[in-house]
Amino acid sequence: MKELSLTAQKVTPSPIREMFNRALAMEDVISFTVGEPDFLTPTHIVEAASEALFRGEHHYTPNAGIFELRNAISKVTKSSHGLYYDPASQVIVTAGGMEALLLAMLTILNPGDELILSDPCWTNYSRQAIICGAVPHFVPVSAESGFQFDAASLEAAITPKTKALLINSPSNPTGGIASAAVLSAIAEVAKRHDLYVISDEVYSSLLYDDNRALSIATLPNMAERTIVINSFSKTYAMTGWRVGYALGNADIIGNMVKLQENVAACVNSAAQYGALAALEGSQQPLHEMQKAYASRRALIVDGFSKIENLTCFAPQGAFYAFVDISKTGMTAREFALDLLEKARVIVVPGDAFGESGSRYIRLSFATSEETIKEGLARISHYMQNR
Repeated sequence: MKELSLTAQKVTPSPIREMFNRALAMEDVISFTVGEPDFLTPTHIVEAASEALFRGEHHYTPNAGIFELRNAISKVTKSSHGLYYDPASQVIVTAGGMEALLLAMLTILNPGDELILSDPCWTNYSRQAIICGAVPHFVPVSAESGFQFDAASLEAAITPKTKALLINSPSNPTGGIASAAVLSAIAEVAKRHDLYVISDEVYSSLLYDDNRALSIATLPNMAERTIVINSFSKTYAMTGWRVGYALGNADIIGNMVKLQENVAACVNSAAQYGALAALEGSQQPLHEMQKAYASRRALIVDGFSKIENLTCFAPQGAFYAFVDISKTGMTAREFALDLLEKARVIVVPGDAFGESGSRYIRLSFATSEETIKEGLARISHYMQNR
């Protein structure tokens, strides 16, 4: 048979799933791998989707999503960011934030264009760029800078082929947040070099220590060149519902809608009504989940502070802990595999997110406090006896 596409062959499996799959055949494993809330979707959201089905919402919706949901997204964004996006032309509902990211890249990137990413960053960014025929260009970031771009290093990485840059704040895998000063510096670089900015803000509701997650789109003259990506998955424990959205100028969103028509037609109709209820209904379940994550984060940070030779970067947002294991003398992969074998604790080696993560492991604390306590106890015992 003839060779499969080069694009398909270039896209490698996620190391996160690799570690997860390794543990499937093992018993009594504590998992800190997949970034998925362990909560059930709030009841009022489920009921709204169910009611939509019972009243006959079984059909295609507009490619961009039902207008009621786009309008609600526009109102929430105006309230939270002070930015108005026309629900008729500047908002698209997508199959999760992941499809929003891909459609955004397909809209702005041509084959051979470069997309600047931080190193470390979420694994799917570079793979989606490759699917578009673009070239991911990595700029190292460090714990000292809160794992956010340094403007000078960012500007030095720009070439004539650079078309866009992607920022993720709060960040997966580090939990870092870009400050107002950092975002302002990035914005000036973007404007100076006429770059698009993709701003992944899916963790913007998960914040700690009175931190704020600002959107770069709110800065002067940035809304036109910025595509904001968000999702209901993490905020409302709706990962399986696959509802996300993108905000941007009408030309960009209009082209994303055209692509949507040829990729998925539209998002599941009932799920959209559930998402509408998420925005317009009680926010108490969201506050309760936020409180639980804060408690879990405190457990993680305090727990690692008591384990010699491991240093935890205190996450400012999201639900990930990035832990420096360099004092063990092991690579991140060696450490992760040895920890799984000897302690039955599964983590993700930091180099899964880029070369700059090679001295770290990532733990998702979107799991119960009991699981976190047991996992920390096992890691402590492992470090004492390895």
